[in-house]
Amino acid sequence: MSDVKKILGNYSTDITRTIEEELSAITPNNLAEASVYLTRAGGKMLRPALTLIAAEAVGGNRESALKSAAAIELIHTFSLIHDDIMDQDDMRRGMPSVHKVWGDDVAILAGDTLFSKAFEIIIGNKGTTSDQNNKSLATVADACVKICEGQALDMGFEERFDVTEDEYMEMIFKKTGALIAAATKVGAIMGGASEGVIDAMYEYGRLIGLAFQIQDDYLDLVSDEETLGKPIGSDIGKGKMTVIAIKGLASDDTGRLLEILKDDENSNEDITEAIDILTKCGAIEYARNLALESIKQAKEVLEILDDSSSKQMLVDIADFVLERSA
Repeated sequence: MSDVKKILGNYSTDITRTIEEELSAITPNNLAEASVYLTRAGGKMLRPALTLIAAEAVGGNRESALKSAAAIELIHTFSLIHDDIMDQDDMRRGMPSVHKVWGDDVAILAGDTLFSKAFEIIIGNKGTTSDQNNKSLATVADACVKICEGQALDMGFEERFDVTEDEYMEMIFKKTGALIAAATKVGAIMGGASEGVIDAMYEYGRLIGLAFQIQDDYLDLVSDEETLGKPIGSDIGKGKMTVIAIKGLASDDTGRLLEILKDDENSNEDITEAIDILTKCGAIEYARNLALESIKQAKEVLEILDDSSSKQMLVDIADFVLERSA
C-alpha cells in the first residue's frame, strides 16, 4: 500500500502545479484563496492520478492528459465544497472546511469557479486534438450530471428505511463512481486509445468506484476512530442507509436495528449493539465480499491492455482501494 501512496504522490506534484497555474489569475483574493484551499490541504489525488496512469497504460503520455487530470480534480474539489455546505460539515482533510473559513457565499462561488475552470481547461488544451477534447468534455459533463443525481438520491434516502440494494448501488455509482470512471475514461481518450479500450477503462473506473464507497461503509464499522478520523459507527448514528444497513435490516427479525437507525440520539452502547447485530447477521462480511468482487472484475477488465508498468499501477490501485484503512 505504501508503494501506491508513493505513486499517487509522484503524480500529484504535476497535478498540483497545473492546478495552481490554472487558478493563478482568479480575483479577488478571497475567492482565489478559497478556490485553491483544498488543493493545498492535500488529499490522495486518486482521480487525476488515474487519468494520467490510464493515458500511459493505453500507450499515451502523461503530458497529453495533464490538463484533463487537473480538470477532474477541480470537479472533485467543487463537489466536496458544495457537499460540505449542504451537510454543514465543519472539517475536510483535517482542516476547517471552505465554508467555515470564508462563509457559505464565498464557498459556493469557489465551487462554481472550480466547476467552470474545469471545462475551460479541457477546452483550452492545445496538446491534443479537438476530437479528444470534445470527447473528454462530454465525459466530464456526464459525470457532473451524475454527481448531482447521486447527491439528490442520497438526500432522498434520508428518513427512508426501505431503500433497496439496487437503489443504493445506483446512488453510489452516480455520487462516487461516476467521476472515477470519467477519470480513467478521459485518460484513455487523451492517450489515443480505441473505443473498445476507452469503454473498458470506463468500466474499470466504475468498478473501483463502487468498491471505494462500499469500503468506506465497511471502514465506518471496523476501523478505529484515530485511523478513520471520525467516530466509529457514525453512519449508524446518522441513520444512513448503506449497503450494510440494507442487508442488516433484511436479516434482523427483532426490529432492534431499525429502532437504532431511527433514533437521533443513540448512545455509544446503542451503536455498539447495532454493529454487533450487523456482524452476526453477516451484513458487514456481505459488503466486504461485494467490494472484493468489484475489484476482481476491475482487474479482469484490465486484461485488454498490454502489459506495462502503468497497467500494473492500475492493478495496484485497485488493490489499494480495499487495503486502505481510511
